[in-house]
Amino acid sequence: MPNKTYGQLCPIARSLDVLGERWTLLVVRELLLGPKRFKDLLAVLPAMGTNRLSERLASLTADGVVRKSALPMPVYELTEFGEQLRAPLIAIGLWGLKLPMDDRIEPSSARAELIALCLAGAASASASAGVQAIYEFRVGNEPLHFRVNDGRVLPRSGPSPVAADVSVACDLATFMLLALGGITAEQAVLEHRAVMLAGTAVQFASALSVLGYLVI
Repeated sequence: MPNKTYGQLCPIARSLDVLGERWTLLVVRELLLGPKRFKDLLAVLPAMGTNRLSERLASLTADGVVRKSALPMPVYELTEFGEQLRAPLIAIGLWGLKLPMDDRIEPSSARAELIALCLAGAASASASAGVQAIYEFRVGNEPLHFRVNDGRVLPRSGPSPVAADVSVACDLATFMLLALGGITAEQAVLEHRAVMLAGTAVQFASALSVLGYLVI
């Protein structure tokens, strides 16, 4: 079934023709955190349902935003064209930080990797220039990591597939404070709110300076 269209010769309207359906941008959001299997997407977007998720993936694939890779297991990932949505979607997320809380929102839906997505998007390229490292966080039962490569910071779901330069365990409240600049790396370690699994507290502080803080 073809996408609905606004029928307007306008790049914003054309973008909404592709991305404006409910749930579509959230599918893109998840794929900004790395390739995902269908069941992985459904696990974090359960209210979507299998039929709607299949429809959105098919539509995004047809529009060249997403592709399906068969090796080593079937996963969906962003194309180079789809990856161009990273900056505008992060900008929307940072704008959304300024919105008041809605009572209909379930607080338990908070996820560290979504905080990481905005944190990486707000990072200064100059802060990570010349840096090649992997920073891993285990936030409660949720592992995530950042790949830093000379000015580019990519957040990824799950544990790092290789040994991380810095690995830290903490709870979600502490991770949010670290991301928002409410507590320093040194404080978090000294107060036993964060545990170093790899690296030192000094390296942890350096990692945060590379990642930067969210600005509200």
